[in-house]
Parts: sequence; C-alpha cells; structure tokens
Amino acid sequence: MRVALASCLTPLLFAAAPAAAGTCPWLPAWGSSQMAPDAANSLPDGALADATLRQIVRPSIAGARVRVRLSNAFGRAPLRIGAATLARSADNRSARIDVATLRALAFAGAAGVVIPPGGDWLSDPVTLPVAAFDDLAVTVHVRGQPEVQTAHPGSRATSYVAKGDQARAGDLAGATPTDHWFLLSGIEVETCSAKGAVVALGDSITDGRGSTTNGNDRWTDLLARRLGGRAAVINQGIGGNRVLLDGLGPNALARLDRDVLALPGVRHLVLLEGINDIGTLAREAPATAEQHRALVAHLTGAYAQIVARARARGIKVHGATLLPFRGNDYYHPDAATEADRQAVNAWIRTPGNFDSVIDFDRVMRDPARPDHLNPAFDTGDGLHPNPAGFRAMADAVDLRVLE
Repeated sequence: MRVALASCLTPLLFAAAPAAAGTCPWLPAWGSSQMAPDAANSLPDGALADATLRQIVRPSIAGARVRVRLSNAFGRAPLRIGAATLARSADNRSARIDVATLRALAFAGAAGVVIPPGGDWLSDPVTLPVAAFDDLAVTVHVRGQPEVQTAHPGSRATSYVAKGDQARAGDLAGATPTDHWFLLSGIEVETCSAKGAVVALGDSITDGRGSTTNGNDRWTDLLARRLGGRAAVINQGIGGNRVLLDGLGPNALARLDRDVLALPGVRHLVLLEGINDIGTLAREAPATAEQHRALVAHLTGAYAQIVARARARGIKVHGATLLPFRGNDYYHPDAATEADRQAVNAWIRTPGNFDSVIDFDRVMRDPARPDHLNPAFDTGDGLHPNPAGFRAMADAVDLRVLE
C-alpha cells in the first residue's frame, strides 16, 4: 500500500522563479515521443504545405523562461519552418490564444529554421512566466509538406491546422481540428522551483488510451498533479509500443536515448512496458514453451539494459508491474501468456533489479479474477484503464521515491 507524506498530498502551483536569467537550470516541462505515423494518423498530403499548426500542451512545472523543441526525427528531407510563436491558450478545446501573452520564437536569432532530417531543434529562450499546468499554445508555420511526417498520434489533445502563415493570429481562420501532435517533441523551462524530471516510458497505457480528450487525466497527468510542480512528469508513452521489436513507433530500447537520456535534468525513470511484447507472441498462432521462455528472458534482459544505461546517467529506474489483460479480445491471452506476465512481474519485483517497484498489477487487478483488470478500472477492452483506473495508478505511486 502506498504511504505518502502529508506534504506530498497538497498540489501546489508554483509561480515562476524570480531568479535572474541563466542562474537556474533548464528542465523538461512537457514532452511527447515522436514516430512516423501510419496513414490513418497522418495529415493528408499537402496539408502542411504553407500551413499553420497550433498545438495545445500542458507543462507540469513552472518557469520564467521557455524554449520549444521542434522535431524532424523521422523526416527524410529538411523541415522548413517559416515562423513560430508561443502563447497561453485561451481554451484548450479551441485554437484561441491569449494574444497579450504572444511571444515570437527565434532560432539562432532568426524567425525560421531548417531542421535537418533526423534532427530536433530547440528554439531560443523567450521570457514568459509560466505556472505549472498552464495550457500553452505552440504555433508553427510550416513552409513545405514533409515527405515523412514526424508525429505523436496518441495526443488525447486537439490540434489545429490552417492554411497560410497565421502564427501570430489570435484564432486560426479556417482551421481543421486533428487529435494528434506533429513536429513538437518538448517544452523546457528555466526554473529553480522544480527538482528535476520524472520520465514515464511506456505504451498505450502510459500514452493515455482510455483518458479524456483534452482532459489531461492520464495517469502521468494525475501523478504530476500529486507532485504539485515539485518535479516535472514527462509522458513518453507510445500506443502499441514494444520493448524488443518495432511496432507502432521504434522499440523502447531504440528510443531510450532520444526520449529519456537526452533530456536535461531527468532524475527518475518509470518503466511500464512489455504487455504488447507478451500479447503479440501468440496472438496469431500458438507459441511453443521454448518461445515463451525466450520471450521472458529477452524482455527482462532488455529491462536490465535500460536500467544499466539509465543508472550510468545518474537516473533512478522504477519498475512498474504489468497490468492484467486476460479478458482482452485483441490478444486473446491464454494461460501461457498469463504465465509470461507473472514471470516478468516476478523479475520486476525482485529486489535490486530496479531502484523501486510500483506495483500497478496489485492495484489494478480484479480481486475475484487476478488475471483480469478490475471492472471498475476497465474501459471495456480488458486492457486499458479508464480515468478512474488512471487515478488509482497515480495514487499507487509513493511520492517519496520521486522526491
């Protein structure tokens, strides 16, 4: 059972620190893992040619200065950005901004930038005091359609696309909504009020499938609220992601450097991933006992690799046990699949393999059928938690291990 300090239970919204520019560290305040989306999750051909893209994000810590990271990580050609701005959102369910807070972004002093294929680019810092959980609107004018889009399909937030350069507009004329993020991988703030960052590396359960669109009620959002701005929580989940093989997005080992180790000020990593590896093994055809044993060995070996690489950077790694999914119709898991999950969870719980254990399995399972998700927390597919389930997951984290 979680034991929390009384001081950890009251969310605090920190005002921007008054320290002079350059005296506080830069920390990630928001992030999203990038991938090349499939056709169903891509913008139509030509949609980004001479177009403005406005995206609403919610940083989890405060800061006096802000910089934005744009991404061409999966592009095959240079990405041409004509202009970009940052402002507070007037309503995170619309494209409207608070024009009094509008700041033009610069890139090495220029209004635009050409981002090389495979690269990210941080904007120059702008002064814009931001409180934890302010909604920010990042607006980008894209000059030419990318051959391959860099995106985060599972945004659970509405973005807006409009023709022409409307980067400074208070609202976007003729905008088309889309529930994805594109070309935007992070927000960083300069702050003395937060104590580093917690990164959650995972799949659709971390990405927030089952949460409310524009509601910011993923388990990571709710954990950030419990931390109250004392540390950032960065969600690096990708729906359908696997640890060992590429699926939807690069596998977890392949994206560890970009999504975790490259971020400044990361002190903790929460790893909740592997259910798609287990479910895929026997989804289309039965697997042999040797294949099941090999999967468990390879999966836990990959966990050990992630732990070793993160610890080498001074990051503590917290293993989250895999949630039950016996009732899922997509994977139709059987007894052998459940045995794999139990074996992996036993390895996670073994002292020393991780710096601490977050036992989501114990919290989320059905007491009457422990290989099934608790019906009170189930979206109905036997795999993904609903908002109440995400709340239970966030409440299961002992804040003392993150502070």
